[in-house]
Amino acid sequence: QELKSLAAKKPWKLSLPVTEGGILDAVVVWFILQLDDEHSLSTSPSEETCWEQAVYPVQGLLDYSVKTGDTVMMEVCCQDCYLKIQKISSLPSECGMDFSDRDDTLGLGNEAELCNALAGLQTSTKQDGSTPVCVLESTEIALLNDVAYHECFKAAMSKVLQSLTPSKDLHSMDVDGHGSGINLQEHQNKSSLDVDPDNLYILDVSEGFSILPIIAGKLGPVRAYSSVEKEQHQAALHVIAEANHFPKETLEFWLSHLEEESVVLQRPKSDKLWSIIILDVIETSGLIQQEVMEKAAISRCLLHSGGKIFPQYVLVYGMLVESESLLLESAVQGTEPTLGFNIAPFINQFKVPVRVYLDLSTLPCVPLSKPAELLRLDLMNPLLNSPSREVKIQICKSGQVTAIPFWYHIHLDEDHCLNTSDESSHWKQAAVVLDEPIPVQVGDELVLDVQHHKSNISITVKR
Repeated sequence: QELKSLAAKKPWKLSLPVTEGGILDAVVVWFILQLDDEHSLSTSPSEETCWEQAVYPVQGLLDYSVKTGDTVMMEVCCQDCYLKIQKISSLPSECGMDFSDRDDTLGLGNEAELCNALAGLQTSTKQDGSTPVCVLESTEIALLNDVAYHECFKAAMSKVLQSLTPSKDLHSMDVDGHGSGINLQEHQNKSSLDVDPDNLYILDVSEGFSILPIIAGKLGPVRAYSSVEKEQHQAALHVIAEANHFPKETLEFWLSHLEEESVVLQRPKSDKLWSIIILDVIETSGLIQQEVMEKAAISRCLLHSGGKIFPQYVLVYGMLVESESLLLESAVQGTEPTLGFNIAPFINQFKVPVRVYLDLSTLPCVPLSKPAELLRLDLMNPLLNSPSREVKIQICKSGQVTAIPFWYHIHLDEDHCLNTSDESSHWKQAAVVLDEPIPVQVGDELVLDVQHHKSNISITVKR
């Protein structure tokens, strides 16, 4: 009954004093679970628990800066049994006005989609019904902020296009319509793109929201095809293209050209082949995308002479570490955590051998070896691939090997490479957690058996 009344309760106002000046980016929420009058559990970030916290981004303020003594006003409600924070505003310490009754609610849009993204915790905003809304996952936002990713792809694509059109200086093309270079809009208006033999075709089959087709289209006379499926993503790409003076006819959505959407990899036209095909090889989680080698095999048959698949090959790297936190999060450790109940032998049969979405830069661990190349996945030359490999790893620090984190060097070509373990990368890392820790001493050697089968990597230690 109390929960029902809470869900039906009108929004209530909160005023929080600012204790330290800075930029107001988000509101962090956690819970105190009151078991009875004497016992409680807190999910606070200062507590060592299995819970994480909810983060509500603050958006739409005229000024995000706050200083000590200011007051942040907000409304909180449990509408539809979801916790919501809305009408966030800051009240300067020297001002006595109350901004808490403003009509605009600040936060993220489309509550239904946000419920899925935040597992039931959301912020809201009032949107004009005529204004298109584009909701992106946090992983897609991280990708858009990955400068090295976009610069590397731009350089690699430019190199391929330059080699396929040696008579043209692609870098001098004035795609924005300024300066003395070739104006791409004028170039394309002079001749229909459908019959222009000089046009190069680029297909981006990346997962999620990608601006690579726009970057490619501004490098020269190309037809760039995006494989994004959501209408809101397509609308957003159109807006971005127009804002950057990108010729409307140059960007197209590949799925709208297909009779059967399940067969994405096809020829662009009966008399054309692709100059560049961009494949999504590594998931943000740190795992290899499913069926990526099968997609590469099809892509090789659809390439123009001199065309390339991006990436051309991927090197898998890994190292040996000692990490107590990975052990505690991967399997039940004995009977002490479960108050004497011996559930570990049963429940650990269902543990997942590979942990994903790890951040090696913040993971509590002690490296026991140097990074080593474990495997090569070649998308352009399958003869260089091997489904299995044994790798000798030398121990450089004594301890107990509990896990083998791994990551990737994604080679777009021989000159351009992305390291998914870089702190600035949008990719996370993964790790194989051993069933039993292995004691090692400096100078010891361990042999790793690395297997790649159907886009899955398995790593075992040979005794």
